[in-house]
Amino acid sequence: MESEDLILSVAERLAQLRESLGLQIVFKSSFDKANRTSVDSFRGPGLEAGLRMLEKVRERTGLPTTTDIHEAAQASPAAEVCSILQIPAFLARQTDLLVAAADAAVQYGAAVNIKKPQFVAPEDTQHAVSKCESRGLRKIMLCERGSTFGYGRLVNDFRCIPIMQSFGVPVVYDATHSVQMPGGSTTGGQREMVPALSRAAVAAGCDAVFMETHPNPAAALSDGPNMVPLDELPRLLKQLTSLRESILEFENS
Repeated sequence: MESEDLILSVAERLAQLRESLGLQIVFKSSFDKANRTSVDSFRGPGLEAGLRMLEKVRERTGLPTTTDIHEAAQASPAAEVCSILQIPAFLARQTDLLVAAADAAVQYGAAVNIKKPQFVAPEDTQHAVSKCESRGLRKIMLCERGSTFGYGRLVNDFRCIPIMQSFGVPVVYDATHSVQMPGGSTTGGQREMVPALSRAAVAAGCDAVFMETHPNPAAALSDGPNMVPLDELPRLLKQLTSLRESILEFENS
């Protein structure tokens, strides 16, 4: 969340795309980027100010919202505002966080999206799902965001999608964090690879695609090298929608 003006302008553009393309779109922005590489990196406005911004997004555009939570105490206030609570990949093994998110989601009718850690096999995400299910939560999603391959590289094993779907939950593909190149003073990325990988994920049967966008990624305060420029987003979404429709048509023929 760089500023209220920025997230509202991006949300309004996404709401227009929702109408013009007939898509279900959820708006996501982080009130705190708690896992920045450098202690000097911009993190965001914090919980209270960030949730007020997300409330404005929901009220002005009608888009459902989601955000990351990093501590158990953040779960309940975030669930009051957001339709989906997102568990960051590095924290998806933290039982207290998962349980708090599940309890808050049950209380407020929200869902929980658990990002698969870069160091965890897809079949082992069943444990995170089970922790949430143990609290009575049924609205659970898993997210594939790449696996660590040596230093400074992530790779996608698209077998993750059907494996995680076998647990009875929808699977989201994170197209922009999958092209990150960790390491150095800031995390790099290859945004030019986002279209190819997102098309591959849709072809593999993912239920949703997560991606970061910005009007000017080069000036973004976080994750700029991974972001899809906002002006290029409609073309990519049309591609993915067309591919998805072709797959469904083939499956139903």
